[in-house]
Amino acid sequence: MFFVAGITGNVGGATARQLLDKGHRVRALVRDPVKASQWSQEGVEIVQGDFKDANAVAAALQGVEGAYLMLPPYLGQDAAYTETKAMIASFREALQKTPPPRLVLLSSIGSDRESGVGPITQTHLLEEAMADLPFPIAYIRAAAFVENYMYALKAAASTGYLDTFWTPTDRPVPVIGTVDIGREVARLLIGGWSGKKIVELGTRTSADDLARALSQVLGRSVQARAVPREQWTEAFRAIGLPPNGIAAYTEMVDGCNSGWIDFGAPGAELAPATTTPEEVFAQVMKK
Repeated sequence: MFFVAGITGNVGGATARQLLDKGHRVRALVRDPVKASQWSQEGVEIVQGDFKDANAVAAALQGVEGAYLMLPPYLGQDAAYTETKAMIASFREALQKTPPPRLVLLSSIGSDRESGVGPITQTHLLEEAMADLPFPIAYIRAAAFVENYMYALKAAASTGYLDTFWTPTDRPVPVIGTVDIGREVARLLIGGWSGKKIVELGTRTSADDLARALSQVLGRSVQARAVPREQWTEAFRAIGLPPNGIAAYTEMVDGCNSGWIDFGAPGAELAPATTTPEEVFAQVMKK
C-alpha cells in the first residue's frame, strides 16, 4: 500500500496509475470523495480529509510502505507564504506522528536557491522543513511542466505562433511531462533507497523545440514568439494568474531566462524525460 497525494491532479494521478498498473494498492486523501470517484472504482482507498489537518494526514499514512506528498500550486499568496507554511507544518506533524518507511516529495528545480525564484520558494521551504526527518526522503526537483503550455494550444492552432516568456526562444530550459514525474515517483516508492536523495527530473528543451512539437501535433507550422517583457503583466493576467501572484511569477521566469533556475544543484542526480513534448501535447488533445 502506498499513499499518494493530489490524486485528482496530473502528477498524483500519473503516480497512482503507475502504481496500480504494477499491481500495488493505493490510498489517497481528498476533501471531496466525489471528485475521486473514478479512482475509487479502480480500487483506490479514498479517505476524506484535509491536508491542513495533521491528524487526518497521519491517519492516512498508517500502514503504508511509502508515501508521496506535494504542495498545492499556491500562486496568489502573501509575501510570508502563510498558506504554504501551514500546509508544511501539517505535513511535518503528520510525518512525525506516523513516519512512513520512505517518502517522496515533489519539489522543483531552483529549490536549492534561497531567493530569486518566485513561487519556487514554496518547495524550498518544504525541503528545509523535512531535512531532519529520520527516514529516507527523495526530493524530485521537477523541471517546468510541458502541460503549462496547454493554454497556448488553441492560439497556436489559430495563429501559428507559440507565445512564450522564455527568451531567447532557442535557449533550452529544463522541461518535463507530468506522466514522467508519476513514473519516477512510482519507481522510487517501489524500489526504495537509503538516506536523502535529490533527483533533477527533465530534459533541456527550448521554446522553439516546443513550437516544433506543436507543429507536428497540430499539422501546421508553429513558430515560437517571445512576449515582450513590458507586456508580461497583462499576458499573465490573460492566462489566469491572480494579481498578487504576478510579481512572484515574473521573478521565477526571469530566473529561468537568466539560468539562475536550472539543473546542476550539488549532490543531485539527473533523470531525463522519457516522454516527448509531442506525446504530451497529443495526449492532452485527446481529452
